[in-house]
Amino acid sequence: MACENPLLRGALGVLACALWLLLSPAAQGAVAPLSTRGNQVLIDGQPGSVSGSSFFWSNTGWGGERFYNAQAVAWLKKDWNAGIVRAAMGVDAPGGYQADASNRQRVVTVVDAAIANDMYVIIDWHSHHAERYRVQAIAFFQDMARRYGDRDNVIYEICNEPLDVSWRDTLKPYAQAVIAAIRAIDPDNLIVVGTPHWSQDVDVAAADPITGYPNIAYALHFYAGTHGQALRDKAQTALDNGVPLFVTEWGTVNADGNGAVAEEETRAWMAFLRANRISNVNWSITDKAEGAAALVPGTRSTGGWTQAQLTASGTRVRAIVRGWQEPDANGWPGHRVRMSSIAALGDARPDLRGPGGNAAMAPRPIGAPSP
Repeated sequence: MACENPLLRGALGVLACALWLLLSPAAQGAVAPLSTRGNQVLIDGQPGSVSGSSFFWSNTGWGGERFYNAQAVAWLKKDWNAGIVRAAMGVDAPGGYQADASNRQRVVTVVDAAIANDMYVIIDWHSHHAERYRVQAIAFFQDMARRYGDRDNVIYEICNEPLDVSWRDTLKPYAQAVIAAIRAIDPDNLIVVGTPHWSQDVDVAAADPITGYPNIAYALHFYAGTHGQALRDKAQTALDNGVPLFVTEWGTVNADGNGAVAEEETRAWMAFLRANRISNVNWSITDKAEGAAALVPGTRSTGGWTQAQLTASGTRVRAIVRGWQEPDANGWPGHRVRMSSIAALGDARPDLRGPGGNAAMAPRPIGAPSP
């Protein structure tokens, strides 16, 4: 029998919504699993995207390694509202993993902190010559898969920015070998594959994609001061060919890391990513004296950063990341529901208002500051 009492109907709606929130992955302190279908990366089975920041090279002695700490990750979640971070583990460059195994612990620190803060996290084999280190990459990602393969938070980026090497003859065989090693341990976490020419030739990879494994996406990198419509056209070709893209690195400035914020192209790129629901991670959380750095030189490494400690790029990126959160296909706040937002739900869902139009519960508006 239908309930004819409006007070009871309103109460039942509130109860149903509260139960949904309590039982959702986000409410239980987890992130939703990532998967792929067609040219989309799905969040809990629905198209969506997240935005956040990459740490600088982890290499010992390069300066960016001091930001690989749990407090910095927590601050990016709390103050930037970041949904994802990237641990860019240097491999073969001086001070990298090949020379100093402590780089692994820096990655573990960031990954553990991201999990604790209900964020996605990219484990990045940060090399321009990954194909030369296939054996080492396999061993490393097997180690990571054993440690984190049951965590939906974790994404494997198996090669950062390959140079001008053949996709068919060099990169694809490398990727197939590393993917096979990961999939033997972790059957489903997202794997992102770098593409030729500094992860720009996504159209080349899309014409000859990797098959036989689930949940594979392809890395697209751009710097707004250097790359414009021509690279977006290549990305569109890849999407039209049915492969999912993931922007594991992008910058507001020139590709060499220098220059001023390219406002017009940054806006154009963000519109493209939003329209295609492509997740993105900005380069980078460091205080290096370059345009791409988010922080001014001398900034402390453990978060608590004031506006004055952000560079022009850091200010712009923080605003983008804070405003990125999307609703899902049903209009619910996507994949980062806070239980503190229950009190305002009726503003966004009029069908759940109580008698007299009073809001029963409402989600925090997209991009609103954290409490």
